[in-house]
Amino acid sequence: MTTVTVVRKDGRIAIASDTLTKWGGGKESADYVANHEKILRVGDSYIAITGSATMKLILADYFASLETPPVFDTAIAIFRVWNTLHAALKEQYFLQVGDDKDDELESSRMDVLIANRHGIFGVAAHRTVQQFSKFYAYGSGSPYALGAMYAAWRASSLDAESVARLGVMAAAEFHDESGLPVQSFVMDEE
Repeated sequence: MTTVTVVRKDGRIAIASDTLTKWGGGKESADYVANHEKILRVGDSYIAITGSATMKLILADYFASLETPPVFDTAIAIFRVWNTLHAALKEQYFLQVGDDKDDELESSRMDVLIANRHGIFGVAAHRTVQQFSKFYAYGSGSPYALGAMYAAWRASSLDAESVARLGVMAAAEFHDESGLPVQSFVMDEE
């Protein structure tokens, strides 16, 4: 119940998220929740989180407990970090793993986008890692964000951060599970 976006354009990398928290039919906006951010900084990377609001606390705690921050520079490196994280989710944070026989793998119950100077990446709930070339979005508002970013990405007047923020703003405008303000970060590509 969120929208997160990443964009790579003209040597710049951007990541953005909405700030709304939803619990069933209730909405908790940034006006009422002080820790409404959905993007964490881990080393030189930014991680935007979808899923339960508890996941941002879990990831913040987990990555803070490591002696050195992990490096998220390739898809395989990210996969290895996420596989180790998944074990910790089960052991330290009591992640409920389903007994759905149709799933080939246990779900980590979150999708995240990662932005750093090496590129833009996504990690899906079953730990599929993809590196994106232009832009992407996760979360319940992602169809709106992807459409807006597709239309805007080619506009020379819009930089990476503008496109990322526009995706989140489109989702907040047309989807009831995403809300403003937008949180965003931008950096130079390697």
